Amino acid sequence: MTRTSTWQQILDPSHRADPYPLYTELRKTPVVRVEDGTYVVSTYREIVSLLHDPRLSSDARNLPEIGADVAAQYEEGLPGLPPNFIRTDPPEHDRIRRLLTRNFGPPHRPGRIDGMMSDLLGIVTRLIDDFTGEDGSGRVQVDIVDDFAYPFPVTVICELLGVPREDEPRFQVMSGAVIETADPTTGGIAERQRRRAKAVADLGQYFAQLLDARQGRRGDDLLSGLLSGDGDEAPMSHEGMSHEGMSHEEILSNAALLLVAGHETTVNLVTNAMLTLLRHPEVLDRLRRGEEPDLAARVVEELLRYEPPVQFLSSGRNTLDDIEIAGTTIPKGSPVALVLASGSRDPDFVTDPDRFDPDREHNEHLGFGGGIHYCFGAPLARPETQIALTQLAHRLKNPRLVADPPPYRASPSLRGPRHLLVEIDGVNPA
Repeated sequence: MTRTSTWQQILDPSHRADPYPLYTELRKTPVVRVEDGTYVVSTYREIVSLLHDPRLSSDARNLPEIGADVAAQYEEGLPGLPPNFIRTDPPEHDRIRRLLTRNFGPPHRPGRIDGMMSDLLGIVTRLIDDFTGEDGSGRVQVDIVDDFAYPFPVTVICELLGVPREDEPRFQVMSGAVIETADPTTGGIAERQRRRAKAVADLGQYFAQLLDARQGRRGDDLLSGLLSGDGDEAPMSHEGMSHEGMSHEEILSNAALLLVAGHETTVNLVTNAMLTLLRHPEVLDRLRRGEEPDLAARVVEELLRYEPPVQFLSSGRNTLDDIEIAGTTIPKGSPVALVLASGSRDPDFVTDPDRFDPDREHNEHLGFGGGIHYCFGAPLARPETQIALTQLAHRLKNPRLVADPPPYRASPSLRGPRHLLVEIDGVNPA
């Protein structure tokens, strides 16, 4: 079996339910060039090294075929927005991430996430109440994805951004179009980049309408904070930007990112988590008993290592110079994919990596990436998942899987069940 055939199997939907044996095979050669010219990196230390290497760019415009295509789109007058901050390099990345952070958390908004905890619990409580009706009696079948793991983070991100929850059917289609472009099986890099630009432009137009509608009546949401400028800086005009602020187009691009990333990855994290707990009923029972105050946090960290929602990072990552790593030279201008899920199960770094064990003494993982692009939403995703799992464990009576493995989404990078059917004997009161 060649390395390229292993990578092709990983991308094949028929292996979505359990790609981990293939990652074991992939790690035999830590860095390998696959059919489309991408260099795939699969071992922990090499991935960490590249995540912290400034020679690895996140700006797809540095790839020759992407740069030429972007120039052609500009000449053709096609609609487009600037890249969001996770698709840029310093100093551009640092400026935008700093401005977003000032409206999301410390130091300017240290209480925003903590202040959301009661709301998170309220949303979870209402969703679980709806599983069986008001009396909570009788045996029933629920879909953890459609009935819980999707509506929960969607509601949260809508409230955080100031997006009307009733618009969900509208932006779900646009969000799905963006997510599809992360799947390398759906086309070449340049073609997927062009489709992605169109999908993001559509989302940007949606946000432009929202922002226009709230001129002069801004609230406490994140979008209003970005529109109002930041701290001591001048408020932003519709056309331009303050001394250090974001342009109107940058706000639209990054709002689209936060909407998509703010719910898509959490859907997979919560669903993968519940599937894993149902396969490990002893851990689910420990959560249900509630005798270990820090157990939920430890479970989530192990799930981020064991069944992460993001399996690998690619989407335009490329080398700005020749990089020698693990005995292989990745030439300048090459696309790179970092297989985070493989690195987190690397036996050269993690003891007994294929065992789900929330009691690990040292649990370092790549579930949120690393380096300057460490997951922006991690401070929210962690408590979201902890609250979700704790409440599901406490309130579901005798939950059991209807089908194992469940059907999976097509995406090999954003991996999670499409549906997770669970039969329960009722719901305990909140």
